[in-house]
Amino acid sequence: MHFHLGFLLTGCKNTQIILNYANNFNKNAYICRRENIYTNNMQNNTKQRQHAIVDIIQSGPVFSQEDLALRLKEKGIDATQATISRDLRFLRISKVPGQGYVTPVSAPSVSTDLPSGVLSIQFAGGLAVIKTRPGLANAVAILIDHQVLHPVIGTIAGDDTILVILREGATKEDVFSALSPLLPDLKKLLVI
Repeated sequence: MHFHLGFLLTGCKNTQIILNYANNFNKNAYICRRENIYTNNMQNNTKQRQHAIVDIIQSGPVFSQEDLALRLKEKGIDATQATISRDLRFLRISKVPGQGYVTPVSAPSVSTDLPSGVLSIQFAGGLAVIKTRPGLANAVAILIDHQVLHPVIGTIAGDDTILVILREGATKEDVFSALSPLLPDLKKLLVI
């Protein structure tokens, strides 16, 4: 019995595959690849993409997610802004004014400048609002999120304002005690 099946997959963006099955189910596969196909499936490999992000940031200044996306594309990795944003958060990479994105390994030298960028703190119920110099709120919030476990539940940061959500029953003194290793003069900045 003679069996033959041939087809072309045209839905693939980067690859055309022609499969021919002939007598005795011998198969011949012809794969034609275009120049823009990614080696080792890097576009779908999260760990490789994240490793590339760290390499790019450590190799020189990166000031925007657009710039990072372009540099990733040069390495053959397509990533959307949303994916890059998630990767930066997962990798604990923060953006520091004048320096761009920094990895946690390079961040400690940056964190020594952060206390001078904090301008004030106010409390309202179970919330605290910390004002910073423009562009520093995100870096300070990331430090708080990753280094202060109690009494802070979490933070939300804008450009120069951080909303600190406190655990139920947390006092101002609890907050000052928890934040003093990061922001030693914070108590002096209390606005009543």
